[in-house]
Formats: sequence, structure tokens, C-alpha cells
Amino acid sequence: MATQAPLIGHWFRRPGRALFEVVAIDEDGATVEIQLFDGTIDEVELENWFKLSMYEVAPPEDWSGSVDMDPEDYIGKSDSEPPPGYHDPLAFLDNS
Repeated sequence: MATQAPLIGHWFRRPGRALFEVVAIDEDGATVEIQLFDGTIDEVELENWFKLSMYEVAPPEDWSGSVDMDPEDYIGKSDSEPPPGYHDPLAFLDNS
């Protein structure tokens, strides 16, 4: 199976490795920034991305694992859809 190109907001997995989401692509630096489900941020060189047998997977059912949110931020929302602004990292900043 050919490795799929990284796409921001899409979830991937390497065989035998943890699930992660692509959170940024730096074309100038030729890197892909990823966030593991537990919140850990890492970086993969774009050149190596295609050598690592990444494959796209469905987002986890509990998509809140990698987000620093309290239950009241998403209680009552659909289990399959993240809350509004979820894909905008600035939406959760405390503006106080």
C-alpha cells in the first residue's frame, strides 16, 4: 500500500504505532508536524513521510484526547462531530 500524502486535520497511523493527526505542514522547512492522540507534538521530515508506510485512518471516537478541553466544553455535542472551532487552534485560547 502506498503512503498517502499528509493532509492537515487528517489522522494517520504507522503499522504498530500510535494514532496521530497532521496539524501543520511546513513547505519551506519540508516537515510535517504531527500530534499524537495523547497530545505529544512531533515532526517528520517530508522526505521521510513516504518511507514510513503511513496510512490514513478514521479519527478516534474520543477525539478530545489530544485537546486540552474540559468536559463542559463539549458535553451535549454530537459524539461524531467536534465542537465549532475545533480545527482552529486559536479558538480555545483564553482571551482574558
